Amino acid sequence: MCGSVSNDAGGTDVDAVVVGAGFSGLYMSHRLRELGLSVRVYEKAPDVGGTWYWNRYPGARCDSESHIYCYSFSEEIRREWQWTERYPEQPEILDYLRFVADRLDLRRLIEFETEVESAEFDDGNWTVTTDDGETVDSQFFISAVGCLSEPYVPEFENRDAFDGEWYHTARWPREGVDLDGKRVGVIGTGSTGIQLVPEVAERAAHLTVFQRTPNYAVPARNRPLSDDEWAEITDNYDEIWEDARFSWLGMPFEMKHATTAGLSDEEIEAALEERWQEGGFRFLHTFEDTLFNPETNEIVSEFLREKIRERVEDPETAEKLVPTDHPYGSKRPPMDYNGYYETFNREDVTLADVDENPITEFAPEGIRTTASLYELDTVIFATGFDAMTGALMAMDIRGRDGSVLSEEWADGPRTYLGLGVDGFPNLFTITGPQSPAVLSNMPVSIEQHVDWIADCIEYMRAEGYEYIEPRPEAAERWVSQTNALADQMLFSEAESWYRGANVPGKPRVFTPFPGGVETYRRECERVVENGYEGFELSESLDPPAQSAD
Repeated sequence: MCGSVSNDAGGTDVDAVVVGAGFSGLYMSHRLRELGLSVRVYEKAPDVGGTWYWNRYPGARCDSESHIYCYSFSEEIRREWQWTERYPEQPEILDYLRFVADRLDLRRLIEFETEVESAEFDDGNWTVTTDDGETVDSQFFISAVGCLSEPYVPEFENRDAFDGEWYHTARWPREGVDLDGKRVGVIGTGSTGIQLVPEVAERAAHLTVFQRTPNYAVPARNRPLSDDEWAEITDNYDEIWEDARFSWLGMPFEMKHATTAGLSDEEIEAALEERWQEGGFRFLHTFEDTLFNPETNEIVSEFLREKIRERVEDPETAEKLVPTDHPYGSKRPPMDYNGYYETFNREDVTLADVDENPITEFAPEGIRTTASLYELDTVIFATGFDAMTGALMAMDIRGRDGSVLSEEWADGPRTYLGLGVDGFPNLFTITGPQSPAVLSNMPVSIEQHVDWIADCIEYMRAEGYEYIEPRPEAAERWVSQTNALADQMLFSEAESWYRGANVPGKPRVFTPFPGGVETYRRECERVVENGYEGFELSESLDPPAQSAD
């Protein structure tokens, strides 16, 4: 463990505390150190990696293509690292982040196996307290905790009565789990469940999949990347990344058509089939109005439903796997890497529809629904996360005048640009609520946020400002704009974790900014060009002025 470091010039132990050592925390600490700031990084895991340290379940893989699921800021790192597959597996992503941490000599900034319990803005600085009792004072407190890092485990009746073992995919043991010959139950059929289920089916004696809501899964079309492919990517790397930065999802894919209107049935089918064969998020780029136009979306959704029916042999099972309660893309669109739907053609796999027959309790022998008792040796929760806000709220964060973040956000999060929170000076949230975050290819959004924060701190130091804080009316306006935009899109027609619907008692508000990476980036640039419009920059702790800016 590092001791406190005295910084006589600033009157604090360090200039900045960063929480988390995944994609966000590593790049943030690198940028701050480049500016000459002293930095302390706290990471609760024993290694770097963030979500890619914890999510090591069988089949864990990224759904963004590898050549854009990485950093772009360092030409040296780009030259020295070559991805092996179109979609990298968890071990390769973790190796990549370890490589970056070592290549940039970042480990010496990080206190591993240390969890931040609280952060309080008091006497003009942030006092951060960790689970080992250490306290450190800093000028800036920067959250790099990630959007999908606080696991959610449903409170099923008598869960502890189960005599077998249970695991959550986001806290998978480093030593792995012996599933061979076991009767295994998987709860959840979101992106994680769809990756996990085929892998478990290959090892278990029998697999029961507990599905509440079926999902549209598009084939990923994963494959090894040849040296020639990689050479072509690196030759065009700058152009690829520029396209990604100024795109809808942070991915350099062009829309094939604006809409289905004016196209013949044959043209529509050909366009969808072409993108189906290409696979991955390219499919979501078939029609530009898929998430705005119900008619277009229904055409796309029905195309996917028919694909599911073609792949599942038993018609009754197929219909249970066909989504009808939400439009395609209104929930996180999963990728099928290894025959998810075909898994249900196996005799040793059972689909339990817990929408029709809900889980009533755990029993010593397994899981009981309103229809059956499923005898199990192992249960795996693929139930996702308390997304976007869970990891932030897990820390006791207190701002100006003792205001508590969890109380301020009791009715839903409120930020300005997803970067700052009014009432919490010098707090920055990387990919926070009301930023594109989970609706984008995360490294693209992470780099944009980190660069914005670093440039802001550099500007503050050059101009003699000590504090930055969003103005309340700017935050209110931004949240309203985000919600209004979401209401105009088909996101409003799904009960999804985008809206907090997976966690009982969580406010039902749309959390990420749905307007696209390019639109958001240009708004952030406009804010800076207008002298950090919507923020109060100051040399003292006067409350931020009310303004109609």
